[in-house]
Amino acid sequence: MKRARLVGQEAVEKKGWLRTHKWLILRRSSQFSIIGLFLLWPLAEIHFIQGNLNASLILDLIPLTDPFLASQVLMAGLGMEYPAMIGLAVVVGIYLLIGGRTYCSWVCPINPVTDAAAWLRRRLGLQKGMGLSRTTRYWMLAVALILPAVGGQLFWELVNPVTLVQRGLIFGVGLAWVVIVMVFLFDLFVSSDGWCGRLCPMGAFYSLLTPVALLRVEARQRDQCNDCLDCFKVCPEPQVIKPALKGAATGQGPTIQDINCTNCGRCVDICAPNVFEFAIHLPDKSRISL
Repeated sequence: MKRARLVGQEAVEKKGWLRTHKWLILRRSSQFSIIGLFLLWPLAEIHFIQGNLNASLILDLIPLTDPFLASQVLMAGLGMEYPAMIGLAVVVGIYLLIGGRTYCSWVCPINPVTDAAAWLRRRLGLQKGMGLSRTTRYWMLAVALILPAVGGQLFWELVNPVTLVQRGLIFGVGLAWVVIVMVFLFDLFVSSDGWCGRLCPMGAFYSLLTPVALLRVEARQRDQCNDCLDCFKVCPEPQVIKPALKGAATGQGPTIQDINCTNCGRCVDICAPNVFEFAIHLPDKSRISL
């Protein structure tokens, strides 16, 4: 009996394991390094960065404020101090340049959990499961912003997996393990890409910062596509690929423009004929390949 081809097998055979996992390795390094930097303060009293992903201070000088949290604060009518407003401007400026959902794949500590569930789903051959719409996250976002306006409190932060996991890592895992296991099992058995791709209001919020981003994934060599579909299988937002990959006949450019692309780079890694690449699109219409 012939064994089924594994997703990415062709890329590994052609490019080698390291090149087939290049951007994945860099993402994991980014995610765990960020967590590690935050842990330096409570564990070793090294004050490089203090706080958490919601609000922090680098070298006692540069404030950073999560724009999703800031939106909830403002909706609750709680007001923000001047340093927090500066931190908000810094973070918003960064994500306007690189794409808001870059947060989801390069920073968020929940992403390795959902990626692990997606990998196991593919290995077990599980079907998609519950057909949650990807627009559900925008309804979740609306609820997360309306509740503070009505109740004057940051209700979402009481259950936000990102907040709970980071708090658990700093002060003792405890409840964080429950959150991690629940998200993992939900994505594994209930809905493919269920949390990040269909429910998370943070991802929905950050996608709104993407339209003018300079950093994009391109199907620059789309004429070399061999229709293996590996890119669709590993992408957490596969609906963003087709317009750029298959749109030549309709005049669609090769750049992925969808605001929900996470810039994770898995399509770049997994493609044996190297159809995809990262590029920075400058205001003067020039581009820099990465």
